[in-house]
Amino acid sequence: MANPCLGRNNIQGHPCFGGNRHNNGRIHLAVAPRCNIKCGYCTRRHDCVNESRPGVTSRILTPKEALETVRNVMDSHLSDIIKVVGIAGPGDPLANQETFETFRLIGDEFPHLIKCLSTNGLLLPDSLEHLAELGLGSLTVTINAVDPEVAGRIYKRILYHDRHYSGRDGGGLIIANQFEGVEKAVELGLTVKVNTVLIPGVNDSQITGIAERVKSLGAFVMNVMPLIPQADFAAIVPPTPEELELVRGANEKIIGQFRHCRQCRADAIGLIGQDQAVPAGGCSAAAIGAV
Repeated sequence: MANPCLGRNNIQGHPCFGGNRHNNGRIHLAVAPRCNIKCGYCTRRHDCVNESRPGVTSRILTPKEALETVRNVMDSHLSDIIKVVGIAGPGDPLANQETFETFRLIGDEFPHLIKCLSTNGLLLPDSLEHLAELGLGSLTVTINAVDPEVAGRIYKRILYHDRHYSGRDGGGLIIANQFEGVEKAVELGLTVKVNTVLIPGVNDSQITGIAERVKSLGAFVMNVMPLIPQADFAAIVPPTPEELELVRGANEKIIGQFRHCRQCRADAIGLIGQDQAVPAGGCSAAAIGAV
């Protein structure tokens, strides 16, 4: 049964779920260094303070350091605009127990802040009950394919319950868990956004299928993002803004489209597109572990 404390009434002001992005900001806490998949478009091995892309952070925080970061921000000039505390990496949050401890600490001291999480979805079916108990209000799941063969081209390696998967087997596994997770999250009362990375020549044919499936499961909005060419997909030319808008427009007939994404860092603080200076010190991004 859905928790009445969760759902859309608990995401009022979230800039990625319809809140005014010019007045409502967020804190991303980089407490999750480990990842359980290797995406063809992901690299987390370097960092520049001027970079804005997923997987980038200038330091890894412990849960206690994350709580102190929130305290400092809420004691600053940003306190009036911060509505959301999110965990989006730099690895996958659900592959890191620090994620759950961080949400517990934040919830105890700042219960009014919306808790948000972004995940590849592999561990969603195993984790949702715990996340609901912690008061998670919103969830973003990155889903890039409905066809296991296509997913196998995107996800090079997958580690699940101490076993490694690749190719079609790995693609089928992560797709099944992603959709099961979205369905269960909606049943629990969470508001779900689906991110899809548009990779020309790889998953162009998958976007409409993803939109139809997640809409049928109760997802709230879809965010089609352009590929950032790097790692295994460094040679692929990303979609132009015009091409991206054509895809969003076509799929808007199926599910609402989010158009203000800036593909934020894992340690972003402030308004979307107007992030504040990143705190210095701590573990560098070069220390991040991967599959």
